[in-house]
Amino acid sequence: MTNEAVFKDIADRYDRINTLLSFGQDVKWRRRGIDRLPIGRVIDLGAGTGAANAQLAPRLVTAVDPSEQMLALNPAVDKHVAPGEALPFEDNAFDGVFSAFVFRNLDSIPKTLAEINRVLRPGGVAVIVDLGRPQRAILRMVHRLGSFLALNAIGVAVGSREEYAYLHSTLDKLPQPDVLFADSPMPVHEIWRMGPFGFVYGVELRKPS
Repeated sequence: MTNEAVFKDIADRYDRINTLLSFGQDVKWRRRGIDRLPIGRVIDLGAGTGAANAQLAPRLVTAVDPSEQMLALNPAVDKHVAPGEALPFEDNAFDGVFSAFVFRNLDSIPKTLAEINRVLRPGGVAVIVDLGRPQRAILRMVHRLGSFLALNAIGVAVGSREEYAYLHSTLDKLPQPDVLFADSPMPVHEIWRMGPFGFVYGVELRKPS
C-alpha cells in the first residue's frame, strides 16, 4: 500500500484517531514545537486536514500536503497539493517550516530537507515532530508490541486494518533522530523527547543567517 493510498482511505478520520491513540497528547507535542517557530510566514508541511491550524495562529500559514483528499478537508485559505520533496515556492520565502507526524511517511528525507532549506529565509527555523521508537532496546521491544496491538485493534474497529498496519510499520522505518538529521543542510539546534518511553521526538533546525 502506498502512502497516498493510505491517507486517501482514512482522510476523514486520521486526525481524530491519532488524538485518541495519543490520549489527546498530540496537541501538547505539537505545541512544544510550534512555540519555537517565529511569528511570520510559515509552511505547515504535511498539513493534512488542518490539525495544527489553531495552534499555528497568528502566523500566516501555508498548508502543504501531497494528499488532495486530506487537504480538501483543511479549512486553511492558502493551501497547495505538493510533496515535501518538491515545494512549489520561491527561494527564501518563509520564516519557518513546521511538520508534525509526517517525516516517517516521506519518500525522500534528504530531498525534503534540501527543499525546506531552500524556501527558508536566512535565520529561518524548521521544527519537526514525529513518532519513532524509544532509544533503549528493551523499551523499543515493549513499545513495538504495544503499538502493534493498539494500532491493529483500532484498524479493525474502524474498518481500516491494512492502513493502520502500515502506520505501525512506519515506526520502524527510520533511525534515531540524531542520526537521521546529522547530514541536514540546516544545523540541528536541539532534539528533545516526549511521550511514553520517549517515542515522540522533536527537532529544531536553524538556517544560518
